Amino acid sequence: MGSGRWSTDVYSAAANYRTASGTSAFAYSDSGARKAHAALDPKGVGKRESRDSDEHPLSTPIAVLFDVTGSMGGVPRTLQTKLPQLLGLLTRKGYATDPHILFGAVGDATCDRVPLQVGQFESDNRMDDDLARIVLEGGGGGQKHESYELAMYFMARHTALDSLAKRGRRGYLFLIGDEMPYRRVNPKEVRQFLGDKLNEPISTEAIIAELQRSFDVYYLMPAAAGWGGDAEILTRWRELLGQNVLELDDLDAVCETIAVTVGLGEDTIDLDEGLADLVEVGSAHGTTVGRALAPLQRGTVVRGSGLPVSGGQGAERL
Repeated sequence: MGSGRWSTDVYSAAANYRTASGTSAFAYSDSGARKAHAALDPKGVGKRESRDSDEHPLSTPIAVLFDVTGSMGGVPRTLQTKLPQLLGLLTRKGYATDPHILFGAVGDATCDRVPLQVGQFESDNRMDDDLARIVLEGGGGGQKHESYELAMYFMARHTALDSLAKRGRRGYLFLIGDEMPYRRVNPKEVRQFLGDKLNEPISTEAIIAELQRSFDVYYLMPAAAGWGGDAEILTRWRELLGQNVLELDDLDAVCETIAVTVGLGEDTIDLDEGLADLVEVGSAHGTTVGRALAPLQRGTVVRGSGLPVSGGQGAERL
C-alpha cells in the first residue's frame, strides 16, 4: 500500500468539520467500541505492505505503534493533532523519500479485549483515518508489562517492504510506551489474536533480532507517563535495543522526535540541522528533541542484534 499524497487542506477540512459538528477525532473509540475496527484488526492479516509505485518509487516505511493503556491513552490524540507537522518535516524538508506511515496500538494480551491494532502503510490522509479507528481501551494489567512482544512478532512476520526487498533498506519502527514487553511471545496469544500457529514460545530477544532484519527499532518513553523514567523499565529496553531507547521530556514532542530520528537515520540531516528546522517551522520542542536524540549523535548506530557498532548514523542502515 502507500498510494496517494498527503493533503494538509484535506486534513484541515476534516478537523474543521469535526469541530463544527462536535464529532470526536476518535469517534469509533468514543462511541464505546470494544473490539478492533475491521481495518486495524490483525487477526488473519497476511501482510501490511509498503510498496513502491510510479507515484512513490522509493518508499520509506515508518511504523508508529503506541501503548494505549492507562496514562498512555493520550498518545494517539497528540499524534493526530500533529500529523501535518510530522508529514511536513518528512516531506517538505526532505528527511525521507516517499514516506509510508503505519499507525498501530498495543495493549495487554493477558487481560485486554483489544491488545493489538495495526493499520496499513499509507502516504495520504488515510493514515488519519487509521488513527481515528483506534480503540483507546485504557486497560492494561498494572504489572509494568504490556504486549509489545506480540506487536513486534506481527511487525517481523506480517509486513512486506519494497525498500528492503528492492534496495536493502530497512524501515523504521517506533514503539511509544512506558512499560516492558513480556519475556516471550506466547503461542496461545498469537493464535487468539493473530490466527498464527506457533509450536513453541519465542523469546523477546529472538523476535527483536528477527524484527531488526526489517526495521530499525526505537522505543520512546514519555517522562510524564505513568511509569515514565522508571529505571527497571529503561534498563530492560536498553538491554534489548541499546541506544535506541529515547526519553521524552514532553509527549507533545513525539512527532518532531520521530521526524528528526528518521532524518538522522536517512543521513539527510545531522542533529543540529534538525533542531534548526524545528525552529523554522515554529516548534517549541527543540530542547526536548535534542536531549532525546543526543545518544544517536555519539558516533554509533544500531544494527541486527540491537547493540551499538561503529560508524556514522546513516552509514549502517544498508
